[in-house]
Amino acid sequence: MATDLIPFQLTPESRIGWIGTGVMGISMCGHVMKGYSATVYNRTKSKAEPLLEQGAHYAESPKAVASQADIIFSIVGFPKDVQEVYLGENGILAGAKSGSIVVDMTTTSPSLAQEIYQAAKEKGIGAVDAPVSGGDVGAKNAALSIMVGGDAPMVESIMPLFERMGKAIVYQGPAGSGQHTKMCNQITIAGTMIGVCESLLYGYKAGLNLDTMLQSISGGAAACWTLDNLAPRILQRNFDPGFFVEHFIKDMALALEEAKHMGIVLPGLALVHQLYLAVQAQGHGRKGTHALMLALEHISHIEN
Repeated sequence: MATDLIPFQLTPESRIGWIGTGVMGISMCGHVMKGYSATVYNRTKSKAEPLLEQGAHYAESPKAVASQADIIFSIVGFPKDVQEVYLGENGILAGAKSGSIVVDMTTTSPSLAQEIYQAAKEKGIGAVDAPVSGGDVGAKNAALSIMVGGDAPMVESIMPLFERMGKAIVYQGPAGSGQHTKMCNQITIAGTMIGVCESLLYGYKAGLNLDTMLQSISGGAAACWTLDNLAPRILQRNFDPGFFVEHFIKDMALALEEAKHMGIVLPGLALVHQLYLAVQAQGHGRKGTHALMLALEHISHIEN
């Protein structure tokens, strides 16, 4: 894809900036910063301590990170956070210099990704949207799926850093395309998650040994990442987050809003979104997405 910006040049001297060191960002940054000078920021500084112990420097704002980096990554919570981190008075674009590149790996709206792209381009800065899938396990194991939108030469220039974080890295098209692809990903996960939870609920009421049941269905047509990684956590009653319920609710709402703009109806997604709102209302918004099981158990009057 043609662009009037000069593609970013990644060299051993390139300086890394990273904003957002939560459940996934902490591992992702750890992979990327190896061998590079790195500056990081998180609203809660203590969450960045493991990276500081590995040699990263701490800055007091996204603007300060950007002023000390050549390539700046971000993975934060909600679209309002992305807006502030990039376009705010102390945001990335207020501190980034011409010729640098910014990479937002948060799941946010395609329209916001396009807005950031245009604002960055006016300052001579490259911008890429690259949301990810794979949760905390994928982040720790550098096995994420990375969905990339932006100018192709810019994407190609930073591919070695993406390869430090993921196994499936696919260029999707112009700015916003990575975010649209992530919406497709979240729609699929929503349908898969309710299927996995309902199968466990059914198996429990049928008196099956759920570990044995999973051995059978995980090897057939039902095989999927959620069965392999999250179903065992449900059986262990371990609802620690690989990805927060409240963030998944945000993603589903974004997909439903985009679907509305497109004039299409997604009734399955709308149903799962409502069930996750029930999970949140029950006080489980900071648990993992597999906590959907808790809402389904509540509806069926099952206590565990």
